[in-house]
Amino acid sequence: MWRDWFLVRQIKLFYIRLIRIRGESEEVAEGLALGIFIGMTPTFGFQMALAVLVAALVKRNKLAAALGVWVTNPLTAPFIYAAEYEFARFLFGWERIHLPARFTLNEMLQLGWGVMAPLWLGSIVFGIVGAVITYYICLKMVPVAKSCRIPRWPRRRRKKNFL
Repeated sequence: MWRDWFLVRQIKLFYIRLIRIRGESEEVAEGLALGIFIGMTPTFGFQMALAVLVAALVKRNKLAAALGVWVTNPLTAPFIYAAEYEFARFLFGWERIHLPARFTLNEMLQLGWGVMAPLWLGSIVFGIVGAVITYYICLKMVPVAKSCRIPRWPRRRRKKNFL
């Protein structure tokens, strides 16, 4: 029953993809940490392409970097971005941004900078912390994970219709 749950299946598939990545554990850990760092930035929609491009430029594992950006997905992104914004706002003592009374170009530009500046600063802090933690955990976990054998889950048999 629990094998049919979407989240359990996705975690198992992520684990299998991580195990099947070719390369030394340090290469995989560096690529995954790079992906986590880029995944924390507010570049939603461009994160995977950006992670693969940066990984190619600095010669790190591109597949691990692409997997790492999935730390922010449509379910987790609102919570992560809100935490980054609030952290930077609290850290620098900035006031919370409110919607303007009139929507003029100048007001909208001020609103954009008022949201994006704390979001970027918070994402850099969260990205560095997340990348460092991911690197050390992955460095220890990849050799252990590669030695494990993952059994296949039994498939359900389909009933044949003889019409």
